[in-house]
Amino acid sequence: MIEVRRVYFTYPGGVEALRNINLAIGKGELVAIMGENGAGKTTLIKMFNGLLKPTKGCVVVDGVDTKETSVAELSRKVGIVFQNPEHQLFAETIEDEIAFALRNFGLPEGEIARRIDSILKFTGLEKYRGLSPFTLSGGEKKRLALASILVFDPDYLVLDEPTIGQDPEQKDRLLDFLLEVNRRGKTIVMVTHDVEFVAECKPRVILMRRGEIIADGPAEKILIDEELMRSTSLLPPQISLFASKLNLHRSGYALLNVDDAFKILLNFLRDECLC
Repeated sequence: MIEVRRVYFTYPGGVEALRNINLAIGKGELVAIMGENGAGKTTLIKMFNGLLKPTKGCVVVDGVDTKETSVAELSRKVGIVFQNPEHQLFAETIEDEIAFALRNFGLPEGEIARRIDSILKFTGLEKYRGLSPFTLSGGEKKRLALASILVFDPDYLVLDEPTIGQDPEQKDRLLDFLLEVNRRGKTIVMVTHDVEFVAECKPRVILMRRGEIIADGPAEKILIDEELMRSTSLLPPQISLFASKLNLHRSGYALLNVDDAFKILLNFLRDECLC
């Protein structure tokens, strides 16, 4: 579990980025942290593996206070994929990129080879293993950055704006990829402005504004609250706005995406046929 207890953080120069953050993220959860630019989202996730230390309060990862251990140790538990994958890529080949952390952790070469084969297959990057990371497309680089983290099997996978620069097809692949990782028991936390993407995966949503958490709950509740979403410069999903115009939410429907609308339509037609 990641526990954030009464955390404040002030950057050098006096900018207060976080104020009295209290949060617990359990094993196996799927969480989206959302909010306006400058709300403190990226600052918060950098606390999870000790890249930043609280000015006041504490962050505890599986019982270990981040102030009392190194980033290297915490990174074995909490893997972070930042917004621009090129900031994380440096090796000459994709295979070397994935192997880097494993060799740093001292794993035997046989185990490293097994893990590389497995993660390349899982991420669909097998045919590129001998190429330079910088020859990949934007979506493939994002998958490589994910692979380089997932290969050392962290308990928590944290992603900063994972859909930036992705076309619809790449977003669909990323969604399937993340849901599969989550089904395998990994905790996933993503910082994102992409409301439609969040509507597809329906995670727990943590909404931030001006360094504070202002809402925390299921996507089905948070995303359809127009007033709450607009207060953080976000809009509900388009289909949810349409449902609101038809007063469907008042009927108990929480429409977030096309699949929801299709299911409701099928139920409506079935009920009409039974009448």
